[in-house]
Amino acid sequence: MQRLIEIRSYQLKPGAGSEFHAAVETTALPMLREWGTDVVAYGASEHAPDTYYLIRAYKDLDDLNRRQDAFYGSEEWRNGPREAIVSRIESYLSTVLWMSPEAIEDLRRRSQG
Repeated sequence: MQRLIEIRSYQLKPGAGSEFHAAVETTALPMLREWGTDVVAYGASEHAPDTYYLIRAYKDLDDLNRRQDAFYGSEEWRNGPREAIVSRIESYLSTVLWMSPEAIEDLRRRSQG
């Protein structure tokens, strides 16, 4: 069964890449996983400095909206790493598309390489 993936691309503030990555890895990523979010891949994009991506998989668009509303509306997020993350983002764009489980697992494996 296909799953909906969201690719979120961030344009970070100049020079914020390493601090953003550290905040993602040490706080935001563990929280997302605790909340049951399937993080497929994340990291600095190779095409331009101060760009970053986060790829997450969901059952469908309703699942995406429900999970993200709950996570980003939580006290844990708002009183936790939110400021350390958001303060380093200049802008972002989200794109969603359907993928097979095999393609998602391939993407997951390749991003760990």
